[in-house]
Amino acid sequence: MNTPMLTAPQLWGDKRFHTWNYEMRSQFQDKVFKVMLDAGFTCPNRDGTIAKGGCTFCSARGSGDFAGRRRDDLVTQFNTIRDRQHLKWPSAKYIGYFQAYTNTYAPVEELREYYEVILEQPGVVGLSIATRPDCLPDDVVEYLAELNERTYLWVEMGLQTIHESTSQLINRAHDTECYLEAVEKLRKHNIRVCTHIIYGLPQEDHGMMLATGRAVANMDVQGIKIHLLHLMRKTPMVKQYEAGLLRFLDKDEYVNLVVDTLEFLPPEMIVHRLTGDAPRDLLIGPLWSQRKWDVLNSIDAELRHRDTWQGKLWGGR
Repeated sequence: MNTPMLTAPQLWGDKRFHTWNYEMRSQFQDKVFKVMLDAGFTCPNRDGTIAKGGCTFCSARGSGDFAGRRRDDLVTQFNTIRDRQHLKWPSAKYIGYFQAYTNTYAPVEELREYYEVILEQPGVVGLSIATRPDCLPDDVVEYLAELNERTYLWVEMGLQTIHESTSQLINRAHDTECYLEAVEKLRKHNIRVCTHIIYGLPQEDHGMMLATGRAVANMDVQGIKIHLLHLMRKTPMVKQYEAGLLRFLDKDEYVNLVVDTLEFLPPEMIVHRLTGDAPRDLLIGPLWSQRKWDVLNSIDAELRHRDTWQGKLWGGR
């Protein structure tokens, strides 16, 4: 059954989209921030189990460039990053975010040790676990289902694109059907899923990018992260850039893509992120992405300019 389109702005606090911050304050009546961790995992797309080299955009730290130091134990990492974040939010609560590499790529007994030690830390209200859709064997899913019964749990997975031609270019090493099957396995246990997509991937035009966003809007997923592609030094994508396979999006183009996407996302889908960060010493481009708050303010301004909001064009699954 289609949901009628709204004719007046829907607001989440002072925002025209369903922000992570709004959802956390609704759930926990307080600021909640993610404490980014590196548990020492690798990735089957790097070690040769599935492929080698990793996704072409992925840094040497496995998308964990802002996570804790791998040489530190998890509690030390947690305390260091928590204390740094507390300078901004003194009374906040925390979600342990297993961010770097593939965080279900180990035996269940090992995963249990990692996850449980973070759940034991004071103030932790949940976990967010980043992984690949091809790294969710049945016993791991059963343990995640157990966790989901006793804490606030998210599983984050990188779809990046629905286009198999792009998938091959970026060496994603799994197809979209694999992703959909993983979502189905997790949702059977009511586990929340956050889908990551990237705008600006090699040889994708505006229509292709929006097709990925529309596909996510119609999936049984509860959250989305929209990333701007960052080209970083020492990644395989540098060669693709040098070969002319990649052009950088300009800021206005990206802002319009994000707003176009928000319009057709279901209102209940939580927007975890609308852009991304890259270490300044590694970033090749687009350089305008370093002004993160300028980008986010521009998205807010474009939503107001169009008098639009998340879900305005959502018609139901």
